[in-house]
Amino acid sequence: MTASAARTLKPVDATAHPAPPTGAEAVPDAYGLNLFRADPWMAPLLGLYMPADLKAHMEPHLDRLGALAGGRLDTLAGTADRNPPVLRTRTRRGEDVNQIDYHPAYREMEQLAFGDFGLAAMSHRGGVLDWPEKMPPVAKYAVTFLFVQAEFGLLCPVNMTDSLTRTLRKFGSEDLVARYLPALTSQDLDALSQGAMFMTEQGAGSDVGATAVMAEPAGDGTWRLSGDKWFCSNADAGLAMVLARLKDGPAGIKGVGLFLLPKTLPDGSANAYRIVRLKDKLGTRSMASGEIRLEGATAFLVGDPGAGFRQMADMVNSSRLSNGVRAAGMMRRAFSESMYIARNRVAFGRHLIDMPLMRRQLAKMLMRAEQARAMMLQTADTLRRSDAGEDGAYALLRILTPLIKYRACRDARVVTGDAMEVRGGCGYIEEFSDARLVRDAHLGSIWEGTSNVVALDVIRAIRREGSLEALEAHLARLIAEDGNPLPGLENAIGRAVALARHVAEADDVALTRQAAAGLYHVASAAMLAWESARLGDPHRRTLAEMVLRHRVRTRDPLAADDPDADALPGLLDAASAA
Repeated sequence: MTASAARTLKPVDATAHPAPPTGAEAVPDAYGLNLFRADPWMAPLLGLYMPADLKAHMEPHLDRLGALAGGRLDTLAGTADRNPPVLRTRTRRGEDVNQIDYHPAYREMEQLAFGDFGLAAMSHRGGVLDWPEKMPPVAKYAVTFLFVQAEFGLLCPVNMTDSLTRTLRKFGSEDLVARYLPALTSQDLDALSQGAMFMTEQGAGSDVGATAVMAEPAGDGTWRLSGDKWFCSNADAGLAMVLARLKDGPAGIKGVGLFLLPKTLPDGSANAYRIVRLKDKLGTRSMASGEIRLEGATAFLVGDPGAGFRQMADMVNSSRLSNGVRAAGMMRRAFSESMYIARNRVAFGRHLIDMPLMRRQLAKMLMRAEQARAMMLQTADTLRRSDAGEDGAYALLRILTPLIKYRACRDARVVTGDAMEVRGGCGYIEEFSDARLVRDAHLGSIWEGTSNVVALDVIRAIRREGSLEALEAHLARLIAEDGNPLPGLENAIGRAVALARHVAEADDVALTRQAAAGLYHVASAAMLAWESARLGDPHRRTLAEMVLRHRVRTRDPLAADDPDADALPGLLDAASAA
């Protein structure tokens, strides 16, 4: 779809919900709020991480998406959540179809994500949103950050399509890339092939070396895959990356290859696999996750035989970063909703925002949300530099990615839960967004590696890639450019680095999560302080100080002091226009 056609999409349906009222109300309802405009930091931060001409080009698109995310897209997300996909295995005449039916609301969201905003294509070719070149990661993640504030589930297929395309371009043969790249990057939904990743098996979740699905050469340059995959999101995707054990290959992870599995074969016939059932999930209900049985399915080997997991790790890491970005976006939505409620709800004769306990709760939510956003933006820029071949950038990327996946996804569970509490009883019912945000937030800590697995990956990056030294050098540069280092920050970084080095060298596994959390907190504090200096915004420095005070240093829980109290009113006012 062209940009001009995209602009003809029907506007937010203002009749479905009342416009945001002014003044106090019994049940504040922020429906219709432009979530881009409600976030005073969004545009200035993009100015730090995005070229000026691209930022100027993207702002009208982000403004439009902000209105959709606070209105029509939010309505579509709620409808799709209440009307999940349905698997049809046969027609009424008894013919096999193996088809998933989606609610029209989900299809309209697909048009927005894949078509209008070109989220899966913008990193791979020019022309998306009328920009002549492919866009840097920060542009893609800025759109993701806003889109996820309304809808999480669809962004899993969007990310997997983007990540599969990246992995195919990196490791696939010229023939495979030429054959499938146009469909993967199409904004025309009729021509689009969405992507998926079929990795998990009942006996081989994070333990990829236990993969049992078998790959046997067919003699014509293709392979035949047989066996069951246990958890396959976007189950009816046009293309999937699949891990399978090479027949007669070595045991363990060295015998696992990476394969491209098309839903439809080049001759137009259906491939030999079927969806056995769909998963009944806690969250991301709009998107179809299923169990797949491969029955001699035709697939194409991608890259080197036996290097399947190493190559799939590229797609996994891309998905992990996307999960961290989505966690940051959901936390921002939770905070914006909570600020709107606090400013418009009166209890005991006072607005909630004027109550000290509420201000503390909101500030703690904001701190976690902005830690994640700073980490998101820095990681996106590091990805750009890594793809450009900049020395040391890959090593830095390899540690920033599991760090944001580990900590931001866990924080999102806290922040969305706190936002539900701010709304009170209404937050617990499904008519508002709170319950959906809470359910979706739990996904990030499980998919593409649980917290334990991802924390261990931080240590793996330290051992194999020299990532700790890369992170230490990066934070030193941020502090030097800040010009006015936070008191105690350099010492905290030194201690966090020492702990992580100890865990890596002594294999002190029990401290792995503690080490990963420590690195995340000191890194995000340095990033927030750097952003504060570059923007001339003292409030982001206040957040950096809060990170050190509440998440790094030891504090007496029985002390009768409140060091944040004076800064909170100004901080909250600066953080939200909701």
